Amino acid sequence: MLFLLAVITITASFDGGSVGEVKQVAPAHLRCGVKGQADQNNRNRQANWYYLRLDSLPREQVRIDLVNLAGEYNFRPGALSVTRNSRPVYSYDGERWIHFTDAQVEWDNAEPCLTLRFTPERPAMWIAHVPPYTKRHLTLLLDDFPRSPNLRREVIGRSVNSREISLLTVTDASVPRERKDVVWLMARQHAWEAGTSWIAEGALRFLLSDSPEAAKLRRSVIWKILPMIDPDGVASGAVRFNANGYDVNRNWDAVDERLMPEIAAARRAIFAWLDSDRRIDLFLALHNTESADFIEGPLAQGGEPVRTLASRFAHALARTASFYATGPPRDAGLSTTPGMKGRMTVNQALFHERNIPAFLMETMVDRNPKLGRPRTTEDNLAFGAELVRAMAASLPPAR
Repeated sequence: MLFLLAVITITASFDGGSVGEVKQVAPAHLRCGVKGQADQNNRNRQANWYYLRLDSLPREQVRIDLVNLAGEYNFRPGALSVTRNSRPVYSYDGERWIHFTDAQVEWDNAEPCLTLRFTPERPAMWIAHVPPYTKRHLTLLLDDFPRSPNLRREVIGRSVNSREISLLTVTDASVPRERKDVVWLMARQHAWEAGTSWIAEGALRFLLSDSPEAAKLRRSVIWKILPMIDPDGVASGAVRFNANGYDVNRNWDAVDERLMPEIAAARRAIFAWLDSDRRIDLFLALHNTESADFIEGPLAQGGEPVRTLASRFAHALARTASFYATGPPRDAGLSTTPGMKGRMTVNQALFHERNIPAFLMETMVDRNPKLGRPRTTEDNLAFGAELVRAMAASLPPAR
């Protein structure tokens, strides 16, 4: 996809790239549509992923209007995922990402439209909703641990477009599994939620490090990590639906191997683990949202054991540097849309089918009150290590 303008050239033809229709208002003023994505029934459009490269930038102020933002969430029209509080990121090398400042961002609620005004420092730059994380990043991460005795990799299935879906196991194999707790961590069910991948990378780097604390956690816990559940969406710059239009964090009560192989692969791996006479002490699915940090789980259905686990987890998270929950853990309920098939999330379905203490975590991409700014890549990596500690601390006392 290449748009040739009088001065500035915009492209999104790279892994994770996405931009909608581009219109030139003036040589240094562009209106860029956010492509967005709807589900298999052309409902629930969400428009909060854009990742584009600008070339031939002038040494004068540039104005970019991000438009076509209206969406729908859980069949409720009017949802906006890009808001007045959104602070996109930019990079001059495609690696180091910096948030636009408040002074560089303007919001028009009437259209709606998010406007960026900035003077480029170089002739080429990238802009994205949040710092991107593609399959290349995951490959580089795993290449750093080519022969680690504490890491096992396996391919549990393939996506709609035949990309590998990986499961990583981190533990000290010299300690019998019967003496260990078991924690599962899932990231990137929704392609735009790149922050979850940075958190998962931080968790993996910490767990595989030479730290005595990490070694202790490897001896006491089996860590099962699903690092990228929708690799097609990540590659194509999609938002929250797989290549067939199915939400990978809904449909867990309506799994179809042909239409949603990503869900089928993850579900098969989880159930195979349980069916081999093994347990899961805590399951967590990572997500990003605009302006809230929270965890939710089967509090009403799970009774006191699940509520106690949730409370311990929430207290451990409160001690981290950046997790900012304004209330206690939330009850997940039975479905996101009661009475409608295909609306169960992974945590709802896992408890419903197998009584797994499964939780969902949302972390905000807007300004974080603890940090006084949006989370950076470095913040998410650091939180990955903090999350691992919090999950371990929340587990019941040794059996």
